[in-house]
Amino acid sequence: MKGDELRMETETGSSIQATEDKPPGCSEAQDDWKWQLRNSIKDIEGLKEKFLLKEEDIDTLPGVIKYFPFSITPYYLSLIDRGNANDPVRLQCVPSEKEIALHLELQDDPLGEEKDTVLPGLVHRYPDRVLLTLTNMCPVYCRHCTRKREWHKGFWVRTSEELEKIYSYIRTHKDIRDVILSGGDPLILSTQKLDGVLESLREIDHVEIIRIGTRCPVVLPQRIDDELVGMLKKHRPIWVNTHFNHPNEITKESQAACDRILCAGIPVNNQTVLLKNINDDAQIMTRLCHALVRISVRPYYLFHCDPISGTGHLRTSIDKGLEIIKAMRGFTSGLCVPTYVVDGLEGQGKVPLQPEYLISKGKDCFVLRGYKGEIFNYYNPED
Repeated sequence: MKGDELRMETETGSSIQATEDKPPGCSEAQDDWKWQLRNSIKDIEGLKEKFLLKEEDIDTLPGVIKYFPFSITPYYLSLIDRGNANDPVRLQCVPSEKEIALHLELQDDPLGEEKDTVLPGLVHRYPDRVLLTLTNMCPVYCRHCTRKREWHKGFWVRTSEELEKIYSYIRTHKDIRDVILSGGDPLILSTQKLDGVLESLREIDHVEIIRIGTRCPVVLPQRIDDELVGMLKKHRPIWVNTHFNHPNEITKESQAACDRILCAGIPVNNQTVLLKNINDDAQIMTRLCHALVRISVRPYYLFHCDPISGTGHLRTSIDKGLEIIKAMRGFTSGLCVPTYVVDGLEGQGKVPLQPEYLISKGKDCFVLRGYKGEIFNYYNPED
């Protein structure tokens, strides 16, 4: 699906520059998610209008954007301190010449998603669940995205024919009990189209739960309106996984968006990505997780940033992630501590990592380290 058909489907329209910067929610127009999409910044001229760019940026960024496009909603733009080149929101959405620097260890598809793709739009890696990519479009294109490889291929939405083949595959594979809707961001599609997808999945008896991966509560909270939430509520059990990376992203608008989902009886989990110079600090991560729990969003995963082409400047060491978890575990509520995981290469799945609390083990006794660093013996009973 391309061109005019695609624009009609997503109702994004063309790229129109916002003429003034107002706080989000200050006008009826800006409260409309379609207005937000129409007025997103998508080109170098929009960046020059909103940011004080260096000459070298003006020269190099068009080459970056050609391969790794970008889009920033007016709402998400309003969260940026534009006088600070290292603002944590800016670093997540404004393109950088560092994205096309050579990093030999990086790959377009290091997780092997294409290897596990059984049909266009359907990844079947784990026995009891599948991932369905409805589109490769997003309100904001995160510079650390694990599917950056899709951006330079043009933007698309799954056709009805593609979806029917996917439903047929799921029907004939009765071990599948969990379907994850992803993209891109599935909530960029119209409520009517999403309703049709969810209804078709709900007609398959062995599909028990549906998960939706979306960053809309963070970058486009206006999308979480009464019409969308009312539609989602019809198809429960549904789980929403969203993607806050920094405390600055938790605003009254994003809180209200999450609250609408929660009040519809839909749990909300958060999947943070560990990002250099953005959240690779125990105090920042603790502040983020405390803020998430305050708005009833569960800190679920802390992902190590995948070795994706175009993300090398945002990747930290694994030791940094372990250091952060160690600084949190025991020093704040366990509810606030996400599970730190590395997504295994070539389809190996998520590998949870913890600091070294197990020192040694014998038949009758384990030697453990507590959260304060003190070592103690723990009797190990027989099975």
